[in-house]
Amino acid sequence: MASSLTKDAATAQDTPANGGPTFLGHPRGLATLFMTETWERFSYYGMKALLVLYLTASVADGGLGMKAAAAGAVYSVYTATVYLLAMPGGWLADRLWGPRRAVAIGGAIIMTGHFMLAVPVRASFFVGLVLIAVGSGLLKSNISTMVGQLYPDRNDPRRDGGFTIFYMGINLGAFLAPLAIGTVGQEVNWHLGFAMAGVGMALGLAQFLYGTKHLAPVSSVVPTPLAAAERAVLLKKALLWLVAAVAFYGVVTFTGHFTVNWVLWPLSLIGLALPTYYFARIRRDQDLSADEKSKVTGFIWFFVVAALFWMIYDQSGSTLTVFAADHTSSQLFGFGFPESWFQSLNPLFVMALAPVFAAVWIKLGRRNPTTTSKFAYGLIGIGASFVVMMVAQGAASGGTKVSPMWLTMVYLIQTVAELCLSPVGLSVTTKLAPAKYGSQMMGLFFLAVTAGDCVAAIIQLVVGDAFLSETAFAIQGAVALLAGVAFVMYRRNVIKLMGDVH
Repeated sequence: MASSLTKDAATAQDTPANGGPTFLGHPRGLATLFMTETWERFSYYGMKALLVLYLTASVADGGLGMKAAAAGAVYSVYTATVYLLAMPGGWLADRLWGPRRAVAIGGAIIMTGHFMLAVPVRASFFVGLVLIAVGSGLLKSNISTMVGQLYPDRNDPRRDGGFTIFYMGINLGAFLAPLAIGTVGQEVNWHLGFAMAGVGMALGLAQFLYGTKHLAPVSSVVPTPLAAAERAVLLKKALLWLVAAVAFYGVVTFTGHFTVNWVLWPLSLIGLALPTYYFARIRRDQDLSADEKSKVTGFIWFFVVAALFWMIYDQSGSTLTVFAADHTSSQLFGFGFPESWFQSLNPLFVMALAPVFAAVWIKLGRRNPTTTSKFAYGLIGIGASFVVMMVAQGAASGGTKVSPMWLTMVYLIQTVAELCLSPVGLSVTTKLAPAKYGSQMMGLFFLAVTAGDCVAAIIQLVVGDAFLSETAFAIQGAVALLAGVAFVMYRRNVIKLMGDVH
């Protein structure tokens, strides 16, 4: 890790991002980021595979005994908060620490949070969730930014392929986690499973610290350092908001009115309001050129499409997990397995198909579909997956447990849709981001996940268990399908806003 975080520090780095040994034809630093993300995702997805199952398990079985709808809302809000904090995580990198140091600090906080989940105390569990969310906010936006920094030329033909390889690292960890952590958590002890997640993050942090010499020199640079006067003002404001929040929730708690909804509703509304605020703020920045503002406007369209996509996709750990536990057989060809294993299907399919997609994008060359078309395909695919879920839910009526092949089909369709949208979204974000807001724009892209999850949480809080009905699946699938078609029809207008990015 660089000892200095000023812009001059970039010249002090000896190893360039490009040149020397390569990793599958890409800069060597991609291997460092690949392995760091693999272990971080191992810890994160292992914990997520257990979360709803632990929340809904009876107290006698070591769980918290929550109802399915409430557990689903907690899951959605927790996932939304992880991505919500990516925005301030990007801001801290842009103004205070630089991406490299932000990732290291974030990894340490995540590791601590997972080990707190391993403590069999209810309060420690929820504090651990908060720490994981905070650490993930620091790590997620900045590690993806560092992948983009390995390719100084924004139109480098290797760029999309590099992000797809990086995405494979995410899914390698996500594939192994439910098989290892899920099995131990469900079959042995919930908290031992959570401890395994902490070990995974510790390995990821060690990998990152060892391999920082291979990263782009600019990753240690603070793009727009925070002046001392600004720092003092922001610290004062942060303390005031903290005191106000503590006082408010203290009154609610001591008067006996506190329920989980006092946390879920405010966070859900904040998750929808914050992206709107940030987009307005960036668009009003007088330091940006007309071309940069146009690209930000184009990016807003990708944000909206991504939010709708993630609203459905992220139900894999909540709605689909409940469906797996309550309505799906956990045996196939005579072999039994825990429900958490379904969470390994998506990353397995990603690892199988991601190289194919990466090769196809390069092979097509100038005939490659535009980014707007890829986003539309992703949205249409995710809508189709919930049409299948509608049929599966109908087949499960009357207490019948359906074949695991129903969920397998859903996850396969969602994977194809994901590969059209998610890695391409990471890449287009780094292309459209103004230099002044490099990490923060990546944080904004992750806020699309927050917005989608917050919408899902609000619906779950309002309709309760009806969210698991055939009608709910049908409505969500139809909305996504129609929106995908509409985006295809409107794509030329968005392409104009993107300027020289293609």
